[in-house]
Amino acid sequence: MSAVLYAEELRPGAVFDLGSAKVSKEEILEFGRRFDPLPLHTDEDAAAESRFGGIIASGFHTLAVLQRLSVDTLFSRAAIIAGREMGSIRMRAPVRPEDVLHGTMEIVEVRARDDGTAVVHSRGTLTNGSGAVVLELEGTTLWEHRPPGGSGNGAA
Repeated sequence: MSAVLYAEELRPGAVFDLGSAKVSKEEILEFGRRFDPLPLHTDEDAAAESRFGGIIASGFHTLAVLQRLSVDTLFSRAAIIAGREMGSIRMRAPVRPEDVLHGTMEIVEVRARDDGTAVVHSRGTLTNGSGAVVLELEGTTLWEHRPPGGSGNGAA
């Protein structure tokens, strides 16, 4: 059994559970100050006066949470070469301090190429503890096929 997940083992419709991550107020403030210094993400008083009624995570922070969950549970054992495209990013609901976000990754399409690679189209989703979708993302990645004579793990 191979520990590596290759492109041909992926099937459209397969859904990977990516696990969960809790987002703290400190993380929201730190990320906001460093990468997205809008008052909604960095200033508790200003954020309290906003339509959200308090600090919320930057959409980029939320994307980073999805990426971390994807790497920890899927990409770290995948024969992935590189990301190719992110598109259709939809931020559906605010992420608030202490939210626990749960991720899934669905395989939409696997398109083999002549060079021993495949383009994989997937859809990532994050939901909060109430089950509300906070983020949806579609993207493509480039994956390796199993080398000749190699065996896969049949995980998907």
